[in-house]
Amino acid sequence: MPPPTAATTPIRDVSDAPPTARARAGARSFSLPFDPVLVLAVIGICIGSLVTIAGATTDDIPGDPNYYVKRQAIYFVVGALAAAVLSRIDYSRLREAKYVIYGLLIASILAVQALGSVARGSRRAIDLGFFTFQASELGKVLLVVALAGFVTDRARRVQGRDTTARVMLLTLVPAALVIVQPDLGSGLVYIVIGLATLFVAGAGWRHFAALFALGAVAITLTLVVAPAMGVTVLHGYQKDRLTAFLSPSDNPAKQGYQQSQSRIAIGSGEKTGRGDSATQTKLNFLPEHHTDFVFAVVGERWGFVGAAFVLSMYALLIWRGLRILTVSKNLFGAIVAGGIVAMLLFQVFVNVGMNVGIMPITGIPLPLFSYGGSSVLTTFLAIGLLQSIYAQGRATAAAKGRVLGF
Repeated sequence: MPPPTAATTPIRDVSDAPPTARARAGARSFSLPFDPVLVLAVIGICIGSLVTIAGATTDDIPGDPNYYVKRQAIYFVVGALAAAVLSRIDYSRLREAKYVIYGLLIASILAVQALGSVARGSRRAIDLGFFTFQASELGKVLLVVALAGFVTDRARRVQGRDTTARVMLLTLVPAALVIVQPDLGSGLVYIVIGLATLFVAGAGWRHFAALFALGAVAITLTLVVAPAMGVTVLHGYQKDRLTAFLSPSDNPAKQGYQQSQSRIAIGSGEKTGRGDSATQTKLNFLPEHHTDFVFAVVGERWGFVGAAFVLSMYALLIWRGLRILTVSKNLFGAIVAGGIVAMLLFQVFVNVGMNVGIMPITGIPLPLFSYGGSSVLTTFLAIGLLQSIYAQGRATAAAKGRVLGF
C-alpha cells in the first residue's frame, strides 16, 4: 500500500500544513464572527411568534389590532441589538464581576417585592409605564453567569461536597425569593440552572442522588405534611392547577378549563391546521393565547406541520447551544453555555408540556415565542452570550492552528 499523501490525509492540526492550507483554515475560522445556524433558528422562532401573535390578538385590543405585534417586534429589535453588542464582548470578563452580578440578581428581586405592582394576586413586576420589568426573567441569565464564575473559581474542588452545597445554596436563595412572589415557574428554572451548572462542571453522581433525595423530601413536606398540619404553602390557584393536572376530568369547567381548551385547540388543528377558522382562538375559548398557551394557537391554526416547524427551530437552537458548549475556550464559557441550554430546554419542555396536558400549568413562557418584553430581552441576552462564547472559541482555535468542524 502506498504511503498516505497530503492529498489523501485529512488535516486535523494545520500548524504543520502548507501556508495555503493554513490560510484557507484561517479564512474559514474568521469568515463569520457568529454562529449562522443559531441566528437562523432565532429568526425562525421570532417570525413564527409575530405571525402567531398577529393572528391570535387581532380582536384583543379594540381599535388597535396590531398592538401586541408591534410591541413584540420592538422587543425583538431591542433584544437583537443587545445580543449583538454582548456577542462582541469577551464573556470571560463577566467572571470577575460574579459578586456584583449575584448582588444585582438578589437586589432586583427584592426591588420587585418592594416596588412591584400586584396583578392577579402576584407581585412579579415593576410597571415602568412603557415596559413591565420582571426581575425573575432577567435573573435567569444573571444566575447562569454568577454560578459559572463561582464554580470556575473552585474548579479543582468541584468534586467536593462543599462546592455542591454552596452552589445549591446560591441557587435556592433567589429561587425561594421568586417562589414567594409567587412565581413557581421561574423558581423551578433557577433550580434547573443550578443542577445544570454542577453537571457541566463535573460534579459526582452521588451529589445528584443526594440532591434529588432532598428534593423528594421537600416536595413531600410541601404537598403532604404541611397541609396535614394546617400550614398553607401553596396558594389557592396553585392547588387548583395541580389538582386539574392530576385529575383533569374532575372539574373541566373550572380548574381544568385552561388545559382542556388547549388540548381541544391542538387536537382540532389536525395535520395542517384550521387557518382563519381557528374558533378556539378567535372566540377566546383559549385563555392567554399570546403568552402561556401560544403553542396551542400554533397547533390550531397550522396543525401538526406548524407545531413541528416550531419545535424543529427549538431543536436547532438547543443543538447549536450544545455545539457552542464544546468549542468554548475555557470552563467558564462551557458552564455558561450549559446553563443557558438547560434554561431554554426546560422552559420549552414545560411550556409545550402544559399546552398538551403532560405538565401542570406553571406560567413559564415559551422563549422568544410568548409575548412579553422581559422574557424576550432575557432570552436575547442569553443568545448574545452564546454567540460571544462561539466567537471567542473560534478565535482561540484559529490562534492555535485548529480547524473546528461545523
